[in-house]
Amino acid sequence: MTTVGIIGAGHIGSTLAKGLVDRGYDVVIANSRGPETLGDLVAELGPRATAATAEEAAAAADWAIVTVPLKALEQVPVEPLAGKTVLDTNNYYWERDGHIAELDEGRTTTSEMLARHLPASTVVKAFNHIMWGDILTDGTPAGTPNRRALATSSDSAEAVAFVTALYDAFGFDTVNIGPLSESWRVERDRPAYVVRQNADELRENLARAER
Repeated sequence: MTTVGIIGAGHIGSTLAKGLVDRGYDVVIANSRGPETLGDLVAELGPRATAATAEEAAAAADWAIVTVPLKALEQVPVEPLAGKTVLDTNNYYWERDGHIAELDEGRTTTSEMLARHLPASTVVKAFNHIMWGDILTDGTPAGTPNRRALATSSDSAEAVAFVTALYDAFGFDTVNIGPLSESWRVERDRPAYVVRQNADELRENLARAER
């Protein structure tokens, strides 16, 4: 059975953990405060879920999700994630993370920052522009008219295909932005950020984005 390591147990991490457990995955989840603080969450998720340290979650993972505040990026384990696909849900909130000049000046993206931190991993943007409360409630079967769409971005075509299949399992269509360098189009305060949109509307919003 596939094991997913989730680094970050906030709203998005916890919601994705439930969605993955419900779809037959084993989940190893970590937060910054230690596995002993995740007892209630793991009990709620059931026997497919385990609490661990970030290092342990990364090591156990067949693939991983990083969903931590951007200011905590340097704390994400590097070596245990080498050779693995890593989904990046992160967004930049300067009010929380402090100002980061290269983001303020449009010289990089949050996903490129994670990829730089994880040079031996394959980073792919996912689930960053949907409110956490919509992840398990807005999905619909493939072919549903006006089906909600989510964007993804990676320098790896295989990673984009992987997220496309995962989105479909959660009930969403996919729009591929392209390489990580273009992932700014779906970051905070852009037209595609946290609004409900079908695939055509998402493409239009991505095209309207200004840096």
